Amino acid sequence: MKNSSTSTFHISGMHCNACVLKIDTELQSVPHISRAESNLKTFTVEVEGEFDNKLPKEIAEELSAVLKKHGYSVSVERPLKNRNLSDFKIAIPIALVFAFGFVLLQKIGMVNMVNTSTVSYGTAFTVGVIASLSTCMAVVGGLVLSMSATFAKEGDKVIPQLLFHVGRLLSFFILGGVIGALGSVFTLSITATFLLNIFIGIIMLIMGINLLDVFHWTKKMQLSMPKFLSRHAFRVSKLNHTLTPFLVGIATFFLPCGFTQSMQLYTLTTGNFLQGGLTMSSFALGTLPVLALISFSSFSIQNSKKAGIFFKTAGLIVVMFALLNLINSLVVIGLIQPVLNF
Repeated sequence: MKNSSTSTFHISGMHCNACVLKIDTELQSVPHISRAESNLKTFTVEVEGEFDNKLPKEIAEELSAVLKKHGYSVSVERPLKNRNLSDFKIAIPIALVFAFGFVLLQKIGMVNMVNTSTVSYGTAFTVGVIASLSTCMAVVGGLVLSMSATFAKEGDKVIPQLLFHVGRLLSFFILGGVIGALGSVFTLSITATFLLNIFIGIIMLIMGINLLDVFHWTKKMQLSMPKFLSRHAFRVSKLNHTLTPFLVGIATFFLPCGFTQSMQLYTLTTGNFLQGGLTMSSFALGTLPVLALISFSSFSIQNSKKAGIFFKTAGLIVVMFALLNLINSLVVIGLIQPVLNF
């Protein structure tokens, strides 16, 4: 009978709670590993399994081989922090171009986040695009890749992908509408709406800083969906049924993505089923291009050589959105005068 042992290793590449879920799920899918529990606060993973008296370094190499395709690595020693500040030389100009484009769209009314109390559908779509380029969408991308590979072996590449995206868009509209309708039941006061918007802005600010991958301590401050709910949502992808892709698409509404959760919180303030549904579905549509690219080409930003530039650019843009949201909240309640005149 083989002996089970427990070891703790350091993890490189973790950015958010979606990473935690992805790492745990991938490692627990290995036959001889009975338990895996990663920790975003310490950037470690505790693994229990039957490793045939292998040395810690050998186990770390084995775990790295499992996680490498998702952009993570495992080591016995704490790795040196490499912030790759040179990536900002490219990321900052790209973010500035995006900001300029955002201002133009603001002027023609396609997006709205500066001088009113509402977030337009165009803005929700834009946030979705940014979210799809972030690490918190890695878990959704992982689901899509896994599902794509499974059904491709059976000779069906298109229908499962279509079912996934239809399920995702429908669930975001319906469940977003439900959240919006719940907001009308509670009838949030101006003060409550202000505090909720400030909370959303702070969450987005933390997410943006995390994407910059400069201040690692902020990764400990992220909003997190209960693990049991996220894990159950992830397990749906393991079901072997024709409708599995559709169910997986629905389950993505509950996966741990700070962007999704921020939009869900905002949707609560709409107090309207249709507005809430359209806001969340606009966000989901924003994520569609990259997720579709992943579906049909196995594309992965996280494994790209330019991943650092991608994430730092997205981080700068998210920080911009967060600051605009915070400023807007203060303007709406009358604490400050409009800073930007659009």
